[in-house]
Amino acid sequence: MTEQNTFRFNEETEGSATASSDQPTISTEDIGAVNQQIRDIADVPAVEVITTAAVHLMSAAAVKCGLAAEENAEELKDLDEARKLITALAGFVTAAAPEIGSQHAAPLRDGLRTLQLAFREASVYPDQPGQGPGEKFTGPVY
Repeated sequence: MTEQNTFRFNEETEGSATASSDQPTISTEDIGAVNQQIRDIADVPAVEVITTAAVHLMSAAAVKCGLAAEENAEELKDLDEARKLITALAGFVTAAAPEIGSQHAAPLRDGLRTLQLAFREASVYPDQPGQGPGEKFTGPVY
């Protein structure tokens, strides 16, 4: 069950809104900043939001595959985590591709395939083709 906070205008604290359930005070400046952020995000095209999210997943998966450009990249490798990120990325890219078009989807698919191959190479016991991370969405990667 979620608790709903209702905010009321508190004239005694010079124009700040406070939660009626003893929550911290939220100033009108804070509310204005949140409203500005909402207006800013409304101006961003969906394709940009989608590709940005995909790039974040790709970056995290690359680090977890040990592809970081740091001396301790091998220490950062975590193939269990990489598998989860690559699978999420594969589902995300597969679902988003029809919406964003091939011009934007093609580089995301290329990056995904590269990560899938890097994962296979980094694995001590590589998965069979079709069984690797995300391959239930993309098909086998060779």
